[in-house]
Amino acid sequence: MKTLMLGNEAVARGLYEAGCSFVSSYPGTPSTEITECVAKYEEVYAEWAPNEKVALEAAFGASLRGVRSFCAMKHVGLNVAADPLFTISYTGVNAGLIIGVADDAGMHSSQNEQDSRHYAMAARIPMLEPSDSAEGLAFAKLAYELSEQFDTAVLLKMCTRVSHSQSVVETGERKLPAQRAYEKNPAKYIMMPANAKRRHPEVEARTKALTEWAETAEINRVEPGQKKTYGIITSSTCYQYVKEALGDTYPVLKLGMIWPMPEKKIRDFAAAVEKLVVVEELDGFIEAHCRSLGLTVSGKDLFPEIGELSQNMVQEKLGQAVQKGEILSEEIPARPPVMCAGCPHRSLFYVLKKLNLTVLGDIGCYTLGAVAPLNAIDTTVCMGASVSGLHGFVKAGDEESAGKTVAVIGDSTFIHSGVTGLINIAYNESNSTVIILDNSITGMTGHQQNPTTGYNLKGDPCTKIDLESLCHAVGIKRVRVVDPYDMETCQTVIKEELAAKEPSVIISRRPCALLKYVKHPGPICANPEKCKGCKACMSIGCPAISMVDGKAVIDETLCVGCGVCEQLCKFGALSQREKNF
Repeated sequence: MKTLMLGNEAVARGLYEAGCSFVSSYPGTPSTEITECVAKYEEVYAEWAPNEKVALEAAFGASLRGVRSFCAMKHVGLNVAADPLFTISYTGVNAGLIIGVADDAGMHSSQNEQDSRHYAMAARIPMLEPSDSAEGLAFAKLAYELSEQFDTAVLLKMCTRVSHSQSVVETGERKLPAQRAYEKNPAKYIMMPANAKRRHPEVEARTKALTEWAETAEINRVEPGQKKTYGIITSSTCYQYVKEALGDTYPVLKLGMIWPMPEKKIRDFAAAVEKLVVVEELDGFIEAHCRSLGLTVSGKDLFPEIGELSQNMVQEKLGQAVQKGEILSEEIPARPPVMCAGCPHRSLFYVLKKLNLTVLGDIGCYTLGAVAPLNAIDTTVCMGASVSGLHGFVKAGDEESAGKTVAVIGDSTFIHSGVTGLINIAYNESNSTVIILDNSITGMTGHQQNPTTGYNLKGDPCTKIDLESLCHAVGIKRVRVVDPYDMETCQTVIKEELAAKEPSVIISRRPCALLKYVKHPGPICANPEKCKGCKACMSIGCPAISMVDGKAVIDETLCVGCGVCEQLCKFGALSQREKNF
């Protein structure tokens, strides 16, 4: 049956059809929907893991037991999973193992522009790179075949544009392979030095065998062109840009396996054209491979190493006229992200700014506390870095700076990699105050469950990690819980914990305003007769508040009635009670 599917949805379908039985992932845009979609198939066990390292190790364990497994993450998540990744390259697999990684060129929802292709080469693990949904489905199935044929995990690289765009796929039936028997094999799976030394040559031999496979693989195909002026080598979404901008004007070598790449096929393609051009996003990865083959090639001299490419850019750089209307010519206005109306983090950040504190931030929707008008965050590095960084900041300073510095971290991020930093704070006894922003969900990636919510990926009740008990268990004696909507109490508690000369944790607890089960009192009303136009209510940056003719106006379609603006107004112009003034 033919149907439209998102790239991520198509990958999930490919996993299902290929007989995948175990999935463990950590949510991260743009990879999240793969796991959410595959979880809808009852035949597949699927879970959210606390972090990407745990997810990959769990998927490896399932592979070792003999069933096809999968884990997904975004590009920065692959950094977290890098430790097992490099060693799994040495051990190989039992049943097929696929590692899905989704890059985010253009940083639509990420803190850096990391090119994950380097991991494939460094870890000596093959990487497939679909360019649309149909290939997402097909490549997932192919990846399992390669994994078991060559005794290796396989990286399946997606990107934002392929993950979140729709195209036609043709679905098939699920084919469940027989479970492979697990057999003890210490020389293969116990990576102590003596065994690892024997496994490394096998990894290099495997790479050579995969390179030979790549020479004739159908996923590395040459598409003829009308002119031989240029020969274009490309992959992934850049292939779509090339075809949309240039059609069949020039020959194209479309690479579906991005590592290892063929050698003879590329040389033969280069010999058949006047000038070789590589069109790829971010680093000159394919370009460097071409140069290693002794070829003269253009690539990053034409296209940037920063941000996404586009049809317009391909058309402009390669000088090909296109029909009017085929390429988007108008600039699309930017739409910067903001915290939602009623977001429980907004009022907490307002208090932190009011106290003029140094705030070490972390990864989550609360990172938006860094933007105007709150401007309340000083640093954001990676998952868990706020807590670890706070310890170093405090230890390198004095008591005065310790009393003016906090870390903020979300509940899911705290479980992911913040708790180890808190253990370090307790163990090394730094006078640090950590604020856990507990909104009862993994908010930034679209409301996924996590170990603190009490529900698993499929929404079934499960063990709930108690944050207060966990903090006490790692050695923190002072643990306070506050409601971020109550700004006066928040300010009092923060001052008290900063004044204490020992480690402390404040849990700012209020569910995300967008959760379906959260009941709201209804919108705040603005009384224009009482409003003085002081704009105090605008200082929190709530999208439901605006100024019209010098008076505060509430958008009732956005306002949830959190009451934070009411606490800021000294003139009583904003109120839940004044419905009929």
